[in-house]
Order: sequence, then C-alpha cells, then structure tokens
Amino acid sequence: MALKILHTSDWHLGRALYGQKRYEEFDALLDWMINTLKEQQIDVLLIAGDVFDTGTPSNRAMQQYYRFLTQVSDTGCRHVVIIGGNHDSPTFLNAPRDLLKVLNVHVVGAKTDAIEDEVIVLRDKDHKPLAIVCATPYLRDRDIRTAEAGESIEDKEQKLLDGIRNHYTAVTAYATQIQSSLTDAEQQIVPMIGMGHLFAAGGRTTDDDGVRPLYVGSLAHVGVSIFPDTLDYVALGHLHVPQCVGNHEHIRYCGSPLPMGFGEALQQKSVCVLTFETRKPTLCIHPIPTFQRLRQLRGNLSTLQSELNSLIQDDTTSWVEVIYTGDEIVPDLREKLEAVTTGAQANTTSPVTILRIKNQRISTQSLTADMPEQTLDDLSPHDVFERCLLAHDIPDEQRPALQHAYQEILTQLQEHDTRAD
Repeated sequence: MALKILHTSDWHLGRALYGQKRYEEFDALLDWMINTLKEQQIDVLLIAGDVFDTGTPSNRAMQQYYRFLTQVSDTGCRHVVIIGGNHDSPTFLNAPRDLLKVLNVHVVGAKTDAIEDEVIVLRDKDHKPLAIVCATPYLRDRDIRTAEAGESIEDKEQKLLDGIRNHYTAVTAYATQIQSSLTDAEQQIVPMIGMGHLFAAGGRTTDDDGVRPLYVGSLAHVGVSIFPDTLDYVALGHLHVPQCVGNHEHIRYCGSPLPMGFGEALQQKSVCVLTFETRKPTLCIHPIPTFQRLRQLRGNLSTLQSELNSLIQDDTTSWVEVIYTGDEIVPDLREKLEAVTTGAQANTTSPVTILRIKNQRISTQSLTADMPEQTLDDLSPHDVFERCLLAHDIPDEQRPALQHAYQEILTQLQEHDTRAD
C-alpha cells in the first residue's frame, strides 16, 4: 500500500497583520488542514518549523495548536512530525513531547544532545517501518559554533556553515545505519526523509513576508550539497514562497499556508502531498483556499480611490495595504483614502479595511535634515541602521564591521525572544 505524506511549514500561529488579529483565519486554515488529511488519506504529516509566530504564544494560539493535534488522530493520519523553527521556543515545543507521543506526535524543538534523538522511525499498526525521518530543527548559532578570540567575520561564517553541514551529515549517517538494518524488501520501499528549517542558497523571498535572517553573514545560506543523496525527500521550512531548491524537485519549501504580509497577497498558497509507492515519491502541489482577502494597491490618489471603490463593489471583506506613488504632495492622504471606505460602505456587509498606508514619495527620498517625517512602518531595522551610518558620516571602509556587529545583536535579540531562561 502506498505511503502518503503531507509537507507543511511556517504556520506562524498567533501572527497579527499590522495590529489586525487573525485567529479566525487560522481556525479556518486548521479546519481545512484536518479535512485535507481525511480527503487525501494522509499517513504522515510533517510540520517543518515556525509553528508559532513568537516564543511566547497567546492562549488562543496554544488552544488552536493543541486542538488541531488532538483532531489529527481522527483523520486516519498515523504520525505527525514537528521540528522547531527560528520563531519557536524550543522549551515550549518540547515540554509536552512525551505526552504528545501517545498521539504519535513526534516533536524535536531544538538540536538534541544525542544525534539519534533526531532520527525517527515511523511505524504502522503492525510495527512495520513506514519511513525514516531525519527531523533536524533550526540550528541556532550557539548550538553549532564556538566563538574564539580574534576570529574574522569570514572565519565565523565558515565555522557556522561547517557546523550546519557536519550536523546534517551526522544525522543522515545515523539514519543510514538504521536503514541498513532493515530487510532487503523494506529497504526498497521505506523512504528516508530529511527535514530542516534553514535558508537554502538561491531561495526566493518576498517583501514584507516576515522572514528573519537566521544567522549573521551570508555564507549560512546553505547549498543543496548538505543533503546527502540517500535522502528521498527533503521537507524544508523558513521561506514562505513555495519552491524547489536548486532545480531539485525532491528538496522543497512548501511555503507558508497563509500570506504573512501584503507582498504575498496574490501568491497561491499550497501544501505538498507525497505518494511513495517505492522510495521515489510522486509529488502533488495541493492548493490552499483563500480565507481572508489581502490586497496591495499602488498608484496616485485618483487611482487608489478608484481601486478602493472597485474592491468595495466586489462585496468581499478585504484588508488593504495602500502604497502611494504619486508626485503630488497629499498631506491628508490617510483622511482622503479612509473617506472612500467609510462613505462607500454604508450599505455593504463586507468592509474594506485599510491596514497600512505607505507614502512611497517620502520613503524613496534620502535622509536629510529637512526630510518629511516617516513612520517606522516604512523602515526595517536595517534601514534605520543604514540611515544612522549615513547621518553620522561613517566612512565606507568602516561600515561592513559595524553592519556585521549590528546583525549579530539583532540575531541575539531574536533568539532571546524564543529562549526560555
């Protein structure tokens, strides 16, 4: 009988969009996921990291997570494998793992002390092997690299990349030992599956998707060579755009199931459904319906007003990001745009809500003393730092070291958010 696996990742339960809560949207997604497990007759569900949006999820987000896991067993799905992502708290994910094992939910929240704890043999009701999973979570810098005095930036980056590569090599080597202990017949049909939460070299992102840099520097965008040929499929998380890696169809990001920002508004979200008759899978990209319409509008004032009216006439609830690109200075831009939505929606039950207005005419200007004010919504932390360097006339040759130090501070702060002290 064929083995069917569903690969998903980057749920980011609890995530808000410019202050707008999305719990109802996540409820609809999880209900859809349960129905898909039933309809597709899925045997194994893989969740490749970033289950939650923060290391301290809200009570509502936790309820959604645990309610979903308790419902999975009623779908016919025999196993769930969850790895931690960079947004997840390893301690929080790992805390109930012994209890969740009763439900055949296998959790690896962080790098384990023993390599064998990241290799999971999934079995059927007769205790026969279904698959061998190398469940490698997001590898934090402190897990795989030891700092040394006098290291250059290049030395640090290379040690980090070597640490990632060595860890994947050790995990897959142990999995290969397990595979070699199977019978000849089992070795022909039991797939070896890798999981990871990382940034693969060449991966595509979109603006405003909330994908954080994982490490300091750029070398840690790992190449496909870290995944041994013994892996029949590699289920990756972290990047929100569905894509294969380096033209290898069996090494794949499924993408986030919901758009995490307006840059993803028109992107078709999906999950990957794998069917194993032998160790080579048949891949099906299964589309996810839209549960909340997002729209990103660009143009001058008249264009934006016209497009807002069109959205209202569609009679579908919409959340909107407006990007003003006109040449004219419009000091009361927000008031003029919100007047459109307020006035035209008196007779509709499907409101259009403007969540963000970005004035491109302002944000494309350079930082000068007489520059109009910007909001922080218009700038990333890196933008702010770059403008500080510019404002203080920092010489070009000094900037790389300062940028590296700043990125290191940001990374440490982000990891602190997901660390249980």
